[in-house]
Amino acid sequence: MLHSKNNGIPEQDFIALRNKMNKFIYEELIPLEKERGLTPETCFSRELLEEIWQRSYELGIYGCNLPVEFGGLGLSIQQLCILKEDVTYSNAALYGCVLGENGGPMRIGYILNQATEEQLLEYFIPTAQGKRAGCFALTEPQAGSDATRIQTSAVKDGNDYILNGHKRFITASRTADYAIVMAVTDPDAGTNGVTAFLVDANSEGYTIAGEYLPMSGQHIDNDIYLENVRVPAKNILGGLGNGFKLGMNRININRLLQCPTMLGHARFAFEEAVNYAHNRVQFGKSIADFQAIQHMLADMKTSIFACRSMIDSAAAKADRGEDIRSESSMCKVFVGENSFQVADKAIQIHGSVGMTQGEPVEWVFRRLRMFRILTGSSEIQRNTIAKGIKKEWKTSQPVIEEQEA
Repeated sequence: MLHSKNNGIPEQDFIALRNKMNKFIYEELIPLEKERGLTPETCFSRELLEEIWQRSYELGIYGCNLPVEFGGLGLSIQQLCILKEDVTYSNAALYGCVLGENGGPMRIGYILNQATEEQLLEYFIPTAQGKRAGCFALTEPQAGSDATRIQTSAVKDGNDYILNGHKRFITASRTADYAIVMAVTDPDAGTNGVTAFLVDANSEGYTIAGEYLPMSGQHIDNDIYLENVRVPAKNILGGLGNGFKLGMNRININRLLQCPTMLGHARFAFEEAVNYAHNRVQFGKSIADFQAIQHMLADMKTSIFACRSMIDSAAAKADRGEDIRSESSMCKVFVGENSFQVADKAIQIHGSVGMTQGEPVEWVFRRLRMFRILTGSSEIQRNTIAKGIKKEWKTSQPVIEEQEA
């Protein structure tokens, strides 16, 4: 997908925003979590989430990624990546609420230009303000990595469409006011027969069920069942038959934006390992003085530097308005696998402490393992990269004109 060019906000303004965000996290959010006994594995209520969304919005943080015309600050992708790394590095239990990962502005930022004026006013502007929340419903029991196998149907009935289907592992669906549902409107048109619908969660026949508890212990994914759900045609997002394209374009940029989240977790694990290694005494000296530990720390720091460099390069390319399909996949697979290795080494350095539930590095290890599957598995990323290589090779070959006999 080609994005419009974006230089972001002036550096001085960005530094001030970054400082304000970190002050909010460390002086308000984390103390609130400690006071209420919240952990990443707490099942957060909608009321609690909205409390954090609203406070973040008051401070000018929530929705800052959005274009100015939609109430945001118009951050560049490079700037957004820096903030996302900071947020997860904090290891706050509610880190996903600060910028709006859980059903907020981060979920809608790159589809706003597809919305009608009415859709903006009813769904997306309130979401940017922390008053409403949405979710993106693409995955189905038989349509995971292969999104072309979507079976949820949308049949026209007068000025409405009747939706039937089952969406699976839908993040933030439990607390969402609406879902962006991908459904088949023309079974004979392939991917051009998939349409995106804005579906209100309080619609008759719309049911949330089947909560999944992933290895991170977070209460984030549920199933959505659609049984004869009536949706007005005006709720089509991006035009009839454009849903698959909209979904894939959103996924491409989201793959890149997952990377600073992983990097923030890895950076946290690294610094926990550094502190532990220097404070843990064995055989009469700090274990940080042993070469085996030093080499692990050196590898971890090198991985973090490499990951950050890749992210920054891909983000800069996106900000120039260039296609980053291959780069986002390269970042996703490299950052995902290397961040997990950083967490693995952090566990090794901590020894038995690192394997104990309740220890921060143990949770980060579990969380980072998930990212090698979320938003496209490592194998799918390698497929995408390989397709890009083949395409580049084909376009680089000289055109040989046939000679007339």
